[in-house]
Amino acid sequence: MTAAHVQIGDWLGMPPPGTEAEVLRVVERRLLPSVIKRLTVLGLTRAEIEEAVIPSRTLQHRRSRRERLSVEESDRVLRVVRVLSSAEMLYGSRDRALAWMRRPHPRLEQRSPLSLLRTDTGSRIVEELLLQIDEGIYV
Repeated sequence: MTAAHVQIGDWLGMPPPGTEAEVLRVVERRLLPSVIKRLTVLGLTRAEIEEAVIPSRTLQHRRSRRERLSVEESDRVLRVVRVLSSAEMLYGSRDRALAWMRRPHPRLEQRSPLSLLRTDTGSRIVEELLLQIDEGIYV
């Protein structure tokens, strides 16, 4: 189990997943809509959650029908949490991590890292950039 897995479990209010296979099972079981409130507690705005994870109307619909998030929405939650966790470890604080995630970046065609997290490909690009920054390859 990695430090990131512990943090993911803590942030999402569940036992930490021990492996990536367990993370996948969490996504496939689909998260409860209440997890969205946890994202706001972590410092994301409603507009950021709407852009990266789930539109407000869809979230209201899920809550009113007592439905879980879709697999895709659950996956987006995990992407946001994973990248925020990595950025927080790299920058040493949540405030600095969120500031980095919100700022347009030249390597991302002046898009913010947060804006790329809606897709798997975008999140891979952001995770690679974080790795490069951490290794001193790119600042």
